[in-house]
Amino acid sequence: MQTRFIGKPMPRKEGREKVTGRARYIDDITMPGMLFGATVRSPVPRGRIKEIRFDPQIPWDEFTIVTAQDVPGSNYVALIVNDQPYLADRLVNHAEEPVLLLAHTDKYLLEEARRAVRLEIEPLPPVFTLDESDEKKEIIWGEDNVFKSFLVEKGNVDDVWAGADFIVEGEYRTGAQEQLYIETNGVIAVANPEEGVTVWGSMQCPYYVHKALIKLFNLPEDKIRVVQTETGGGFGGKEEYPSMIAGHAALLAWKSGKPVKIIYDRAEDMAATTKRHPSRTRHRTAVTRDGRLLGMEIDFVVDGGAYATLSAVVLSRGTIHAAGPYNCPNVRIRSRAVATNVPPHGAFRGFGAPQSIFALERHMNKVARAVGLSPEEFRRRNFIREGETTATSQVIREAVDMQRLVERAFELSDYRDKQERFARENESARVKRGVGFASFMHGAGFTGSGEKYLQSIVGAEATPEGRVRILAANTEIGQGTNTIFAQIAAEALGLDFEQIEVAQPDTANVPNSGPTVASRTTMIVGKLVESAALSLRQTLQNSKLLADSYSPEDFSRACRDYLAKYGQLKSFSQYKQPAEIDWDDEKYRGDAYGAFAWAVYVAEVSVDTLTFEARVEDFVAVQEVGRVINPTMAAGQIEGGVAQGIGYTLFENVVWRGGRMINNQMTNYIIPTTADIPPIRVHFEEMPYEHGPGGAKGIGELPMDGAAPAILNAIENATGLELNQIPLMPEQLMEAFRGEHA
Repeated sequence: MQTRFIGKPMPRKEGREKVTGRARYIDDITMPGMLFGATVRSPVPRGRIKEIRFDPQIPWDEFTIVTAQDVPGSNYVALIVNDQPYLADRLVNHAEEPVLLLAHTDKYLLEEARRAVRLEIEPLPPVFTLDESDEKKEIIWGEDNVFKSFLVEKGNVDDVWAGADFIVEGEYRTGAQEQLYIETNGVIAVANPEEGVTVWGSMQCPYYVHKALIKLFNLPEDKIRVVQTETGGGFGGKEEYPSMIAGHAALLAWKSGKPVKIIYDRAEDMAATTKRHPSRTRHRTAVTRDGRLLGMEIDFVVDGGAYATLSAVVLSRGTIHAAGPYNCPNVRIRSRAVATNVPPHGAFRGFGAPQSIFALERHMNKVARAVGLSPEEFRRRNFIREGETTATSQVIREAVDMQRLVERAFELSDYRDKQERFARENESARVKRGVGFASFMHGAGFTGSGEKYLQSIVGAEATPEGRVRILAANTEIGQGTNTIFAQIAAEALGLDFEQIEVAQPDTANVPNSGPTVASRTTMIVGKLVESAALSLRQTLQNSKLLADSYSPEDFSRACRDYLAKYGQLKSFSQYKQPAEIDWDDEKYRGDAYGAFAWAVYVAEVSVDTLTFEARVEDFVAVQEVGRVINPTMAAGQIEGGVAQGIGYTLFENVVWRGGRMINNQMTNYIIPTTADIPPIRVHFEEMPYEHGPGGAKGIGELPMDGAAPAILNAIENATGLELNQIPLMPEQLMEAFRGEHA
């Protein structure tokens, strides 16, 4: 099919504003009489608040001071489980928990005042690791420290062990990871009882913040307005946390009667906000002598931190992906998210899947070795195919060909030749080289009935200039939302790319199209953009102002004529779940996702046996993602995700002490630089998905899943060491080498 914009590398809609410096981020915005806000946080991980003391050398009468007693509505962040307070009242459950808020016109005096508040807290025994929480030596949340648990069952696992030729067990761990978006969290709030609350800020999900502020202030929906400003990155770190900082700024504005700005510096942002959930996964696998999977029993646990936040949803996605793209007749996955006394963990690109996929792909190599097959041959014998079922008993209805992706990835990476050459050269080399791969899939959209529950709505409206403006709450955070929506609408309507505008996400002006998460923006919301645009065209044609065949100029003229004759022209499209999707929330069984993206990633590494430095020297990423809307942006998504995955694997080590992140600066929390990132060669296979706009699926989270297991599989290929924990730091490599040669 001939297309004008789908599949073309169109320039970013907001690109010119950003590169010329005209784009205004939240810290670029000021308001008359504006105060600066600051947060006083708990210095201890768990305890009872006994007293708050104020140093008399500070002129406190000049400050606005807010405590839990000043909250006009409900003192919790409304999300899934309403357990996290905006301000601690009597108890604190993690270091850095907000206890008190301050505001002043002088931000330097404000910082001095923050340090002059003394919190007297009686310590209580803390729990710092998921192992400690799992053992229930101290109950810190609910009756058993468990935020959420899932059980996924297919077939009968208990009957397979006796007939298995091999039973292979393994344990795998992943650490926390900081999102480290370019722009830190920040908001400005205006609030008063007469006009309500308005918040501008750097965020991913304006309607999350909107929902939270309704509860915090006990106000009707129309008295709360949330506006997303230009946002410098999110990666999930600005999914749920902006509800907290927005509430703090709004509480100070409510009490002071003045606009209040809160901008976190990097140290506060890293220490106090959410991170990727640490995890522990235990596998037990039954397999036949010829390498066929009989049964998989998986125990998957994530560390949720002190409050529930989004841990249940992260756990869900990690659970569903834990058995991967393999056809196994008997599967049992038990999973749980547990509480610890560290700042709550939350959304991060991949959302639980990178943790469980890392464990699975390391374990598949171990099973292959036990059976005596190569990693690629073992996988080939077990790849899922059309008509077979996933762990949730979802029937695969698309023509999946994982082996084709493997062959393409091996061809592009020269995998087999490198394996042979490196094996010869490594015997006498100080710097050993290896190659490894990971095969995986990632579901697009909310899990199960999530999209049906959201009932997302998107609008399209004609402007007086004869253009079409897209109305959606999904945000541009660097990933290309504005451009993709414009391409989809321009393609659907046969208009020029420049004739499409995308409205700024503002809850007063755009409908709730759901959050900018879960690889759903292009596939789910983009389809609604397409439908709303087509509905607008239909209205023009029904009014006889637009013929069946028309030019872009004809369309603009018809829009102007309609507005002059009838007034406003808007059309809306609401999500309707495809008839073939069937999900049982109680049994956690059925169609977990409308579509999966499928991928094979190959990493080439070098390992210096003197310095114990591991480096990624080359990387190939092959994926099937439906139709690619914008090849340049899609490749950028893959490259960026792989770079984050390299950081997750080899560089990014969150150091905890007493429940607090102590390396909370960019000088001591190390991420890979351009010097550490290898060439990343990206290849797309295209198999259009019927329910995606132009056939597209979601891809944003996919590249986060495959890098870590591919890299550790390559390190094992280079060294023979079985290493099953990330981040893999040089110290751990050194200990492993010394243990091997002791």
